[in-house]
Amino acid sequence: MRRFFGRAEHALDAKGRMFLPVKHRAHFPDGGYLTKYHGGCLALWTPEQFEVQMGDLESTQDASSANRNRTRLFSSGTEEVSLDGQGRIAIAPHLRAYAGLSGPEPSAPVLVIGVLNRVELWNPALYAETLARSERDLVIDAD
Repeated sequence: MRRFFGRAEHALDAKGRMFLPVKHRAHFPDGGYLTKYHGGCLALWTPEQFEVQMGDLESTQDASSANRNRTRLFSSGTEEVSLDGQGRIAIAPHLRAYAGLSGPEPSAPVLVIGVLNRVELWNPALYAETLARSERDLVIDAD
């Protein structure tokens, strides 16, 4: 199983593309799957990890209407992506809007973080806001 760690900041170009960090590119030779994810970020999955996610959803989708809706949201909010010759992925407009990755500036910043079994794409301000309390707790716990 592939594991992802670290962080980098990149920018979207005018066509909604961004460079995937070099250290992650080798894990996506055949592309991957970009999905809406928890907290307002996007998750980039390898094909193998995406199949694991789909299997989990498939096995529970008939248990309740909430599970069926979760499956619908996950499936309809997924785009298959591939790296272009320069190592960029194109992010569909509906995914950029969900994650707050589009803005008035020509090159919107994107925080790219490795999170064990996936790569997450965040609006840097939303990421900072989301993790502010957890970071404070880590500093307090360190004393």
